[in-house]
Parts: sequence; structure tokens; C-alpha cells
Amino acid sequence: MFRSLKKVFQKARSSFASFRSQLGKKIYQLFTKNVEEASFDELEKLFFEADLGGELSMKLVDKLRILHKKNPTISPEDILLFLEEEILAILEKEKKEPMTSASAPHVILVVGVNGSGKTTSIAKLAKYYKDRGKSVLISASDTFRAAAVEQVDHWAKTLGVSIVKSSPKADPSSVVFDALSSAQAKGIDIVLIDTAGRLHTKTDLMQELEKIQKTAGKKIDGAPHETLLVVDASSGQNALDQAEIFHKYTNISSLILTKLDGSAKGGVVVALKHQKNLDVRFVGLGESAEDLTLFDPRSFVKALLEIDA
Repeated sequence: MFRSLKKVFQKARSSFASFRSQLGKKIYQLFTKNVEEASFDELEKLFFEADLGGELSMKLVDKLRILHKKNPTISPEDILLFLEEEILAILEKEKKEPMTSASAPHVILVVGVNGSGKTTSIAKLAKYYKDRGKSVLISASDTFRAAAVEQVDHWAKTLGVSIVKSSPKADPSSVVFDALSSAQAKGIDIVLIDTAGRLHTKTDLMQELEKIQKTAGKKIDGAPHETLLVVDASSGQNALDQAEIFHKYTNISSLILTKLDGSAKGGVVVALKHQKNLDVRFVGLGESAEDLTLFDPRSFVKALLEIDA
């Protein structure tokens, strides 16, 4: 049972067990009783509470109303299977492939709000690429906090990857310029640019991202080649606001989803794709550098709806 899920989310399976029982089981129970209009109202409420968002919740409920009208004896299992395919179709629609660069280094800008797990995600990405035979350099461009530079420096030493850093309060763009110069000189494959964890509502700090991007683009053609937004899964609908504001200042390529455990409702993944057309590329499943996996939509939907793998 859940074989595919266990392969992809092995470290988080105990958390997912709780997560599945909260949504999938409730949907199942809802359709084992006499189905009335109130049943669909309750279903819409469940979707909304799972962070699917109001528009998508109503859309899915309307489709289920039509399905049930055509087949009043439809089983709860078939209801869940129908929802699985509907949600999977959303997640896989116009799925973007990771951008590639014509020559090294491939530059990845990592952004996110305070507390999202951005710096830890930088370390996980460094480990991910190093394990695949790539040389990695980290640009410690979060000069706003001395502790942030110390943290990423510790990770770089632990993982055995290169780092370029500067003194606290230094111009982040100058650190990026030096990092890219170093990467070119050393023939580095991947450059990961850390940025200050910032509130997406702070315009001056967001404009700093624009400066970083311009500096990177002037130094290396097409850089940054990817921009990954780190999103805390437990932030719910606030993640949509974050994505919208960040996207105004950075061309977000895809998402890194962190803290996807029993406390996260998970449906925000679907809402981000449905409303913002943003794909989750990586999922962080813990605090160690190994706890990063490629996002698998089908395994996620099965976990969301408690459907056997």
C-alpha cells in the first residue's frame, strides 16, 4: 500500500498518514451516507479548509455534482479516483521543464520570506547537485544578517562545496558579481545564490532582488537561469500572496515546498498551480541536507486523497 508514496516521501510517511486521514477519509465518509445538497456544501468546505482555494473548490464540487447526478450510486472509491485525476490534471498541465544554460555555470537564484526554510533549502540543493557529480558554489548574498552568512558558510564547509561571502551589510549584488567571477574562473557547474529572507510586502527589499538579477545577467548571459521560490506548505493561502509579489520582481521558475508534514494542509500546492501556474520542483522533508526530493505529483495526490498506490 502506498508503494510509490513510500519511495518518494519515505522520511515523511508518518506525517502523511495523519494528513491523509484528515481529508481523504472525510471525503470517503461523506459519500457513504445519503448524498444530499448539504453533502456538496460540506465537500466544498473540506476543500477550502485544505487550502485548495475558493475558486477551485467550487469548480471541483460542481464537477462532482454533475458526476453524481449522472451516476447516483457512484461509490466513494470512485469519487476519490475521479478527484485524483482532476487534481493530477491540474498539477501536470503545461508543466515546465527545468531551464538549462548553454554553458557553465548554471545560475540558480533562491528567494523566499523569513522562516520559509530558504537557507536550509540552499544546503539541500548543494547536496542534491553534488551527489549528481556537479561542482557547486554558493553565493552568500544574504548580507542583511551576519548569522545567515555564518549558517550558509557552515553548510558549505560541511558539504565540501565552494562559497563566496563578504562582510555583513555588504552590497548583495557585489557578492553575486564576485561569486560568478569565481565560478567562471574555477569552471563551476552550479551557482546557488542565497538572498535575504524578506517579507514580500517590503518594496525596497524586493527591489534589491531586481538589482541582483541585473548584476547576474550582466556577468553571465541569461543568468539567473532559474529562480526558485521557497514556500512553507503550512503558510496556506498566504503562499499565493507571496508568489504573486515575488513574481512581480523575479521570474519564478518553480517552487521548493518545505514543511510538508502533518500540520500542512497541502492543497496550496494545487492552488499555486491552478492560480499562478507555478510548479513545485522540490520538496523538503526534514532538516538534514539529504532531505530533498523531486516532487512527484501522482504520489502527492494519492497522499492528499488517501488513494492506494
